[in-house]
Amino acid sequence: MGGGLLVAGTTSDAGKSVVTAGICRWLVRRGVKVAPFKAQNMSLNSFVTREGAEIGRAQAMQAQAARVEPTALMNPVLLKPGSDRSSQVVLMGKPVGEMSARGYHGGRQESLLGTVTDCLEQLRAAYDAVICEGAGSPAEINLRRTDIVNMGIARAAKFPVLVVGDIDRGGVFASFFGTTALLSAEDQSLVAGYLVNKFRGDVSLLEPGLDMLYGLTGRRTYGVLPFTHGLGIDEEDGLRVSMRGAVRESVVAPPHGEEVLRVAVCAVPLMSNFTDVDALAAEPGVVVRFVDRADELADADLVIVPGTRGTVKALAWLRERGLADALVRRAAEGRPVLGICGGFQVLGERIEDEVESRDGVVDGLGLLPVRVRFDRAKTLARPVGSALGEPVEGYEIHHGVADVRGGEPFLDGCRVGAVWGTHWHGSLESDGFRRRFLVEVARAAGRRFVPAPDTSFGVLREEQLDRLGDLVEEHADTDALWRLIEGGAPGGLPFVPPGAPPAVPGAAESRGAAPDPAPQSPEGLEFAGSAGFRPTAKPETQGLDVGRSAGPESAVVHVDQEAK
Repeated sequence: MGGGLLVAGTTSDAGKSVVTAGICRWLVRRGVKVAPFKAQNMSLNSFVTREGAEIGRAQAMQAQAARVEPTALMNPVLLKPGSDRSSQVVLMGKPVGEMSARGYHGGRQESLLGTVTDCLEQLRAAYDAVICEGAGSPAEINLRRTDIVNMGIARAAKFPVLVVGDIDRGGVFASFFGTTALLSAEDQSLVAGYLVNKFRGDVSLLEPGLDMLYGLTGRRTYGVLPFTHGLGIDEEDGLRVSMRGAVRESVVAPPHGEEVLRVAVCAVPLMSNFTDVDALAAEPGVVVRFVDRADELADADLVIVPGTRGTVKALAWLRERGLADALVRRAAEGRPVLGICGGFQVLGERIEDEVESRDGVVDGLGLLPVRVRFDRAKTLARPVGSALGEPVEGYEIHHGVADVRGGEPFLDGCRVGAVWGTHWHGSLESDGFRRRFLVEVARAAGRRFVPAPDTSFGVLREEQLDRLGDLVEEHADTDALWRLIEGGAPGGLPFVPPGAPPAVPGAAESRGAAPDPAPQSPEGLEFAGSAGFRPTAKPETQGLDVGRSAGPESAVVHVDQEAK
């Protein structure tokens, strides 16, 4: 049975995803067969595996870091917010229904513990090591009883826990101490130590604090990772994370031609898979920005309407803000517009939705001869094809079924003039197609822009993953980390008072102990036919916290991994 480690965090966006990826890349480079794992995600950025399973993009990125093919075993539970009070539950890569927070934490989450531990055990049987990513903070004391992603999974697997703290936010010592002190004695016995992330300056100035932290907790710090630009790739935390990625920073490179190309991405509500534009930003001279006002489209050479978990809601938002009228004017003027997935649906003539919004028939923007009907079955696919004379690969994640009634074929969608639409995510990562597409955009926009002939998005991604591995190898005590992975948490770790508080009256446990074991398959879950789970409470009774918005209220894309 392979060893393992749980990478937890003092907060959301502490760096758990990238640290997990960095450890995976460091291990595989030293010859260790390693796999990533995250029991439960909450994210609108997802990916389709080769077997047709939907998982979080962060786990797909971590699998690439480990140089293995991603599978549903690596992310058995995915929650996709549809509002601030409910999420679609994706179990083993397939959607099983919508559920409120109260319904999920009222028993369904506990029922999944056996499923996620079974997935973890399968990975441990096949790999030398499994590096697990936690969610938010392990000290979410209100959620500990039903936890299946932090201390619940660590306790079940007897994995040591490495707590990551973002020192760039401030208060990292208090966060380390408080996180530990809020855990039960049983949970604390698995917390091996800490990892400081995003440190700026002279490490020697930090060392007295690390010594004091050791004196207070009896736990060492396993490394201090420096603040490094360009490491926010395929994380779960949303727009502001993606915007600081290295591929975006490459826009400082001078254009290959005479002029730059400006791309505006409409920051629609519940925006999903906004990583589609990362490959555009990888091109020298392509400037990508997210916008929410009509006047911000004026100087854009290309406007992208991206994917969304709420197509009808996004359409209403575009109309409310004047962006819909601006898009219609652009199309009439022959200025480029690209719709991807939900954005493609928005550009069509009509949307019939009795599944997602349940608003019935809604008029689209009418820029493409397409009618969309939402089906309860979700399309999950990895299509391969060609466009503009170049091979293209992508992936599809949508409930909408498009009836294309004209235009020029474009992937599975169509093109009319300078307006393109497709359900394919990830198509712009195909280098030859991306370059040909940008040539078309530049011609329609009247720009003297020429794409560089040698930009490889795949090579850039590998370089980023190697940088993550370098950070771990150069700034962490890798010998000590390997001892944790191979041998578990050190014995005799002291208890840090006060420990977990008493549970609320009527709760099944009093000091944060792990939930009772659940069935080893989803058979114990209550289903309502093909629609999935049957909620035990109305969706409006308690909200799912989908985090903080990265910008305007409409662009609620900072979705965290845990459902609160």
